[in-house]
Amino acid sequence: MQETAKRYATFREFYAFYLSEHSNRTCRRLHFVGTTLGLGFALHAFSTLDFRWLLAGLVAGYALAWIGHFFFEKNRPATFTYPLYSFLGDWVMWKDMLTGRIRF
Repeated sequence: MQETAKRYATFREFYAFYLSEHSNRTCRRLHFVGTTLGLGFALHAFSTLDFRWLLAGLVAGYALAWIGHFFFEKNRPATFTYPLYSFLGDWVMWKDMLTGRIRF
């Protein structure tokens, strides 16, 4: 029997859960690299108007994140249950790592 997903009233509440799902440093690093690659590919797509790079960015970002979860964190990515909050959480975590709020 599958558990019912918890409903989060706010993104702030979800983000606390999201961070708990990213306690492994290697997993966080893989997320950071994947998100950075995704951003770079998106910028390249718009600068060249070759929007196939958007797909490459999504694949690179999610592939590295899922490797982090399956092999290092050993949990199920939040993307499967909370796709929008998870996508936002990744960008907030990326910013927090970039600014030193979260240990890289």
